[in-house]
Amino acid sequence: MRRSLQSLWRANLLLCLGLFLHCGEATVNTEVPTGPLYRVVGSKLSISCNVSGFTSASTKKDFEFRVKKPGKQLLDNIVSSSDPDFSYSSYKRLLEKKLIALTHVSSNSVLFEIHSLQKSDEGDYECSVINADSGYYGAYSASTSVKVIDNSLSVSSPASTLQSFNEGDAFTSTCQASSNTVQHTHLSLTWFLLREDEENARPIISVDRYFTLRPGQGYEGRYKAGSIRLDKIGDVMYRLSMAQLELSDHGRVFCQAQEWIQDPDRSWYPIAQKDAQETVLHVEAREVVPDTSPPVVRISLQPTTLQVGQTLSINCNVNTQSSEERFFSVAWSRGGVELARIGPTGVLSVGHEYSVREEELRVARISDKDFHLRLQPVRIEDQGEYTCRAWPQQRGQDGAFIQGAAQDSTPQRIVISATESGLSLEMQNDTSVNEGDGLKLTCKVHGYKGQLSITWQHKPTATSNAAFTTVISLSQEGVVIEKLESQKVKATRPATDTFTLELDEAKPSDSGVYQCAVSEWENNRKTNSRSQTATVTVLPADSFVKVNLISRNSRVTVGENVELMCRVRGVHVPITVTWSLQRDASIDNILTVYSNGAISWSAGQHRYQLNVEKTGNEFIHHLLISGASHREAGRYQCSVSYNAYKTSSYQLAVQVQNPVSSLVLTSSPALTTYIDHDIEIKCSITSEPSASSRYSVTWLHEQEAERKIIVSSDQDAKVTFGPQIDPSQRQRISVKRTKGPSFELSIRQAWISDNGVYLCEVAEWLQDPRGEWYQLSSVSRTTNLTVTEPVSSLVLTSSPALTTYIDHDIEIKCSITSEPSASSRYSVTWLHEQEAERKIIVSSDQDAKVTFGPQIDPSQRQRISVKRTKGPSFELSIRQTWISDNGVYLCEVAEWLQDPRGEWYQLSSVSTTTNLTVTEPEQKLSVVTEDLELNMSRSQDFTIPCHITEQSSDQSGFQVTWFRQSETERKPRPVFTAYRNSTLQDWFRKGKQLRYGHPLPNQFSLTVLKPGPEDSGQYFCEVEEWLPSPSHGWRKGTMKKSGIFTVYVYPEGDAKATSEPECPLGTWIGVLVAVIICTMLVILLLVLKICRSKVSGEKKTDLWAEQHPLNTKPSAED
Repeated sequence: MRRSLQSLWRANLLLCLGLFLHCGEATVNTEVPTGPLYRVVGSKLSISCNVSGFTSASTKKDFEFRVKKPGKQLLDNIVSSSDPDFSYSSYKRLLEKKLIALTHVSSNSVLFEIHSLQKSDEGDYECSVINADSGYYGAYSASTSVKVIDNSLSVSSPASTLQSFNEGDAFTSTCQASSNTVQHTHLSLTWFLLREDEENARPIISVDRYFTLRPGQGYEGRYKAGSIRLDKIGDVMYRLSMAQLELSDHGRVFCQAQEWIQDPDRSWYPIAQKDAQETVLHVEAREVVPDTSPPVVRISLQPTTLQVGQTLSINCNVNTQSSEERFFSVAWSRGGVELARIGPTGVLSVGHEYSVREEELRVARISDKDFHLRLQPVRIEDQGEYTCRAWPQQRGQDGAFIQGAAQDSTPQRIVISATESGLSLEMQNDTSVNEGDGLKLTCKVHGYKGQLSITWQHKPTATSNAAFTTVISLSQEGVVIEKLESQKVKATRPATDTFTLELDEAKPSDSGVYQCAVSEWENNRKTNSRSQTATVTVLPADSFVKVNLISRNSRVTVGENVELMCRVRGVHVPITVTWSLQRDASIDNILTVYSNGAISWSAGQHRYQLNVEKTGNEFIHHLLISGASHREAGRYQCSVSYNAYKTSSYQLAVQVQNPVSSLVLTSSPALTTYIDHDIEIKCSITSEPSASSRYSVTWLHEQEAERKIIVSSDQDAKVTFGPQIDPSQRQRISVKRTKGPSFELSIRQAWISDNGVYLCEVAEWLQDPRGEWYQLSSVSRTTNLTVTEPVSSLVLTSSPALTTYIDHDIEIKCSITSEPSASSRYSVTWLHEQEAERKIIVSSDQDAKVTFGPQIDPSQRQRISVKRTKGPSFELSIRQTWISDNGVYLCEVAEWLQDPRGEWYQLSSVSTTTNLTVTEPEQKLSVVTEDLELNMSRSQDFTIPCHITEQSSDQSGFQVTWFRQSETERKPRPVFTAYRNSTLQDWFRKGKQLRYGHPLPNQFSLTVLKPGPEDSGQYFCEVEEWLPSPSHGWRKGTMKKSGIFTVYVYPEGDAKATSEPECPLGTWIGVLVAVIICTMLVILLLVLKICRSKVSGEKKTDLWAEQHPLNTKPSAED
């Protein structure tokens, strides 16, 4: 009782532990789109399949797709991502033609596609994920329904060929779009334009499935202006309206409709798309009648004498015929220098010299002929001769303008006098500064009366044609009104007559010509202006500062010292020196020596020593690294900065190398063991080890050119398993370290998969001056491990030969006579060998899963079954055998054992044979073979009997054929045939002369009425016996012939001449009485047979000739 309670407690504890472990497992979930999915014939079907919940989310999963067609119970295999032989033949052809595809989107999802759906593709599609884990937790398959419907989308436009329009004309087009789909769908419609020089059509305007209008890219402005519209007229009509055509609208215009359906997941999917007939749209540029006469250009100035600060107005008149239909470009120039130009489309461009005065210029076209320019305020340098120039412009077919010959007006002179003012400027002479120093320019003003404003301007060089750019400006109130944001610049007025420009940190790009432009103001009007220039040169720092980094020993071994020297020349002011170290992509500052002598450390100070010495015109900064380690390896650089200038030396690489390893390893070259045995692989260090050394060891397994890490132990003896070692298998593996030192890898309960080459890879570790451990080069040795299977002792017996009849059941048995193992399982395969051809009938695996061979027709599988009985024994049952079942049957049995990880492996198989002979039952057909001879006249009828005396079965059917051979014929010919299904055939078409009789089941007769001499000859009947078979229907048995019935028919006169003497009257009376008695007996027998048939309820057919009209040749079924 106590033991029972302990067992119960132990079982409950294991159950709770199993439930606890299971709670930690992930639940697998497979998802496909919710069905039904409605798609049209000819469209593309896409089904995504996602799986989640696997413990190894990053591992690539394999998927399989199947389909269950309507009205079928079984699933058809379509495609698998792992097994190329998974698909059925019909789908394999589609996969080869790439009409079906299965593509991995990620490691946990795939996309299944059918590029052109057919009606036959309708069904329930199932996606399954192949489980590579040891247990099953969750849903590993999901299915969705696909309905294939007809494409009822209709799109049409009025028939149209080429339509020509002028630029600016209006264009309209209509399009009808409708659908008769039973399901709820939405339509979207888009008008496209396909230009001749483009491959893809661009959308003009569209209405989406939510009935929202959207203009195409490039048509937004025309849509907002109302020039492009899309209107719906009625239920199915849409109209495109373009108010003003442009040259870019030239091309092919068509409408495209899409039909959208909402899937059960609430997303919209396009199921159909059709294009309407195209309309070729030809847009021609607006035609301008050319005028051969050149235009007349006139210039007018009012007034021609101005003072500084006033406004200059210049009017240009271009006189020509039809000026309102012509295009011109007009330019104003002074002394050959262009002020401004207005193009044919009204675009203004300012001349290079006047770009800084763009705000003072105003240009406008005030009529078809008149163009106006205004410049305010004018300066002294604006006086001179002004000319107006005009170019006629003609637009080409592509919309571009072609410029004609220029026409100039007569020049007009403008005189500008200065107001009474003694304004003058003074700037310092040309100056130069070093890069990084401050730049200060001074501009003194003399002889001014009113308020002053200043603009400091700059251009790169004195010889450059570039215009001045404004650096900074001060208004007459002293407010900064314009300043370059990219520069640290300052403008001041330290005295009433002095202006200064200051740049904090000059750069070489600041070199060039600086201009001080001062304007005098009275009553908010500019009355006078003066300018003065000075040239500034900024010397680049690299022209006078040189920094160089050198070292006497840049490649050292761990623990040695490194000395770096940074040489700085050309600097006569205090500088800041920064030492930096680049490791990989990161840069770390080691220390900085500032210009005031302060030092800031950013790294371990105890590793570095600093020394500075001065020799002549250079400073040498020494950096000593004591006891270098790998942390000190990298690219060193010293940087020098003063004021705003900073320069750096080239990087100097310092390499810290490991000492050479002297490690020597030994191991066993080969080991052999059996499955389920423990194995130890050992490698030892034979060289003299260092007292401070540590070792890391890595065990690797190489099999079929694939190498994986089994387990590793670092220098601190921390054990880590390789990523490819399954957690459930790690308990079989252990490592240990023994004296020597030696390293051992233990594998408990070895498997076949443990075969291969094992590498023991050992690395020696030493400690650097920082106390950090570093690794020397590793050394490895290999051991070849062979794990073999136990030898199978299986012994089989079976009957060497079996014999049976057709339609009988047969059992073929094979038994194991050797002592079976309690843990063994068996797989059995039955094969049939016939005429040197062997095929698999059926197989049963170690889990008793039965699979029929690929050559076994599905209709024949119901005759075949297998079972396993005690012993163990294996039986193959074949019901209703047939001749084709003859041959040799092989029983092939394989023993399966379970390895330590719970997986089954197969030993060598054993087979035995049985020879099966299927024979037909004994044929017992017998027919009367007695020969008869008859002489008669043509007025008498004669009957040819055919009597069956013995038959093989009570259920036999007969086919009877009568043959005749005359004296002139070489072989007999058929006369009449009665088939087993009561179909009659007259071979000579003498239906009125022949009478068929079948009085008894075994008696047949053929009577010839009113024969003639031509009916003489030898007659006989041929009987074919047909036997019923439950599995194959009727089968033909044996065939027998009757005796020869010879008939001689003479004409009446000849018959009398050759007849015997007349018989006495008594003889005739006796014959008559005998005939009457026979007739009565026959009638009596027929009456009894009819009565018996009525009693039994069977429906019989009278076989007399009057009730059996002669039929034509029997059908193929008979």
